[in-house]
Amino acid sequence: MPNIRVLRDIKARKGVAANEITRRAYLFVARNQSLPAQVRYQAQLQLNSFGRYTRPTTVKNRCTETGRGRGIISEFGLCRFQFRQKALAGELPGVHKASW
Repeated sequence: MPNIRVLRDIKARKGVAANEITRRAYLFVARNQSLPAQVRYQAQLQLNSFGRYTRPTTVKNRCTETGRGRGIISEFGLCRFQFRQKALAGELPGVHKASW
């Protein structure tokens, strides 16, 4: 069973994916200097009304096993320690210990 950090990261990824196009549209309007100030202001208010887990900055790479947020090998989604443990156990296809 994944821990709460992993579940929160999954929730954030789903929220960002679901609202990405709408957020980008509002962001484009809010930053477009050729539009009237009132329109840009309304777009900024709409951006601010989005929930916490719709912002791309809330997504953080975490280990899928432990929830650790540092030392993540993104290709496998594991932290370095879990990657080493699984590689030594032979659970990762195509990964083996280097020999001298």
